[in-house]
Amino acid sequence: MIDLYAAGTSNGMRARIALEECGLPYTLHPIALDKGEHKTAAFLAMNPNGQIPVIVDRDGPGGKPLTLSQSTAILIYCAEKSGKFMPKEPAARAAMFQALMSASTDVTPIFGAYFAVTRAKEPHAPSAQLFKDRLRAFFKVWDDLLGARMYCAGDEVTIADLSLYAGYARLKGAVPDVVEGLPNVARWAQAMGARPAIQRALKF
Repeated sequence: MIDLYAAGTSNGMRARIALEECGLPYTLHPIALDKGEHKTAAFLAMNPNGQIPVIVDRDGPGGKPLTLSQSTAILIYCAEKSGKFMPKEPAARAAMFQALMSASTDVTPIFGAYFAVTRAKEPHAPSAQLFKDRLRAFFKVWDDLLGARMYCAGDEVTIADLSLYAGYARLKGAVPDVVEGLPNVARWAQAMGARPAIQRALKF
């Protein structure tokens, strides 16, 4: 059994989507960020950075408990543990990792920065617009790519899709204009959003 400590951020969604899609039994422990539950001594013992998500796999490698943070690391761990969503063929695997890194390291950090400047005591509109423009540019590239393939890295769902959908869902809910008017992204998002595991994962 796996314990998941998370909240409804894109990173939290990414970890829960991984567990649901990979069919790994888990227990969700919601972390109230607004109450500082990610800064308690108990949580910091699991992740000294005080960030969600964290998983504790009581049956980790070699049958030993494993504690893991970083949403993309959790995504890869779940895929490897379940044997799902990671191509075996080298070229397909490389394409998957390229798409995964873009989904996780291009989109999510800029989204976080956008929130930081808009929610600050003194919001900075020019910075907010800069981050929105960057996000829009990333998704325009994704729209072009998804016009030539079914999913992020090719013709099958991989962990790259699971990662990108977490960011997309959060953006769609908070800053919808960033992803509007992109027909290929919309087609892909509709297909991903229809997956029962993803529907379960987004209910925090």
